[in-house]
Amino acid sequence: MDTPQWRLAPAATLIPGLPIEPGLSERLLGALSDAPEPFAVRLMRPLPPIPAGERVIPADQTNHSVIVGETVVVKWFARPSDDSPAPELFAHLAVVGFGRIAEPYAAVFCGEALLALVTAYLPEATDGWEWCVDEAVSGGTAFAGELGRIAAELHVAMATPSPVWPEPVRMAAGSWFGRAGEALAEALRVTEDAEDSAWLAAHEGDLRRELAPLAVAGETPVLRIHGDLHVGQVLRWRDGFAVVDFDGNPTVTEALPYQPAARDLAQLATSLEHVAQVAVKRREADPQAMVAWAWMTREALETAYVATLAEAGRSELLDRSLVRPFEVEQECRELIYAARHLPRWRYAPMGVLRSWF
Repeated sequence: MDTPQWRLAPAATLIPGLPIEPGLSERLLGALSDAPEPFAVRLMRPLPPIPAGERVIPADQTNHSVIVGETVVVKWFARPSDDSPAPELFAHLAVVGFGRIAEPYAAVFCGEALLALVTAYLPEATDGWEWCVDEAVSGGTAFAGELGRIAAELHVAMATPSPVWPEPVRMAAGSWFGRAGEALAEALRVTEDAEDSAWLAAHEGDLRRELAPLAVAGETPVLRIHGDLHVGQVLRWRDGFAVVDFDGNPTVTEALPYQPAARDLAQLATSLEHVAQVAVKRREADPQAMVAWAWMTREALETAYVATLAEAGRSELLDRSLVRPFEVEQECRELIYAARHLPRWRYAPMGVLRSWF
């Protein structure tokens, strides 16, 4: 690959929605071992043999993902960033042997900015917002324990020392309460629907009481977490489940890189309740049945998570007193996301909050 062909990539991906030049992903793979300046490559594992041929994944709306040879995926980032956590996370997880992800092969940088990630292709993969809603409508709950085990295994892997992170776990008394309080205040401010706004205002005291444990939380273990762990980040594919999208939470600015494991668990648990709301809204599921389904799946998820940490001898990673406050904060963040980016999504967090109070 010559330098002009490489230079097309950053310019293209800086413009959201502009397609990557056909054939560029294949040429990228052929030049990973000899990238010209200003490009750099972080190789994590050797590439497997890759047949010719490309096809775009149409469901990836934020970035531009291309399957090459039905073997690997090249994920081009719409806005290359110099602070993406994904390369370090993938490198660490590859070293410690965490297998519940698409196998990472390489990260490609332009200067300091992450331009593309190369990972294994997972055949017959279905997005979590599809397969999990199907489970809710059918009343299926067996998957929930597996999700809990995967989340716990991920945190154990994150807490395992490696050359990437020799000391992956720290103790911190974080400013969790301040961040959560700001999220609540902003959710109250940006929710403009009259009925929902009035409901939130009437229950502000209840919400603040739920956040109160964060104000008295002492030191707790913190580690690198997924940071945006919901069912949509868990693919069901031919051989099981895989966690994807380690790019951080796009709705949270200046988040600390080290966070309590309870934050991931809280977001994953509340996403099951969002699934129930989606099933009611889009699939005409019975509301009471969905409340019961959400409760059962949450219980199974959290029970399996706690048991898996215990089996690994890492129960100390979870501070359970933080789970509920982080759940409330997460719903506030869902309301903020809806107000800023996707107004029609507001029904899901509002439905969850109303079911809680």
